Amino acid sequence: MKERIQKILSSYGFGSRRNIEKKICRGLIKINGKSVSLGQSFVKNNIQYISLNNKKFFLKKDTTKIVIYNKPIGEICTKKDTSNRITVFNKLPKLYNSSWISIGRLDINTSGLLLFTNYGELAYRLMHPRYMIKREYLVRVYGKISNKKILILKNGIKIGNSISKFLDIVCQNNKNKNQWFKVSLLQGKKNEVRLLWNSVGIQVNRLIRISYGVIKLPKNLKTGNFIALNSININNIFNSVNLKSI
Repeated sequence: MKERIQKILSSYGFGSRRNIEKKICRGLIKINGKSVSLGQSFVKNNIQYISLNNKKFFLKKDTTKIVIYNKPIGEICTKKDTSNRITVFNKLPKLYNSSWISIGRLDINTSGLLLFTNYGELAYRLMHPRYMIKREYLVRVYGKISNKKILILKNGIKIGNSISKFLDIVCQNNKNKNQWFKVSLLQGKKNEVRLLWNSVGIQVNRLIRISYGVIKLPKNLKTGNFIALNSININNIFNSVNLKSI
């Protein structure tokens, strides 16, 4: 059965579909020595090798892997950085026939749960709004918080060209000016949690992601460390996005 080339390459860990599409448009990808066009379809078994930036790759796929990484503040979520800052990819185990794909990102000042996989289609579905994957955060905020502001945050605020809102807002500690809340939302737009609070005049001074979909940050996983998920957890993740485990 034929599949679009961006889907095939994503499943082999060459990156997200969007990034692969950009590389195709720039002429950086060839199949069996020939240039490909966006949306072109192939039979996997007919692909002998892939050329990316003139480097050949033969399709020998690793088994599906997913790891949880407890990101500390100060690390960035790109693979390479011109300023030589520490990236989250520096800490991950090495893969030989595929590469790690980050399932969403956290900004440099946010800590907590990050998921990585070598299966592109899984990463794509976990990040796509259509699958409505819930993200949960612990957030410490400073400012006067009223019931009216909470209602505004749950009803939705226009940020950029779309509406953002919290699915839940639960107070964890209201004994002082710095209050902790647990919040959840169904999107992963850049700086969305901070922008929502800022829109009602509340400053965020600590942000920790504690869950992503069916996966929660293990309490015993120290910052800067990772843990590989077992087959039960991997199957649960696949099921959450209506994907067959491979």
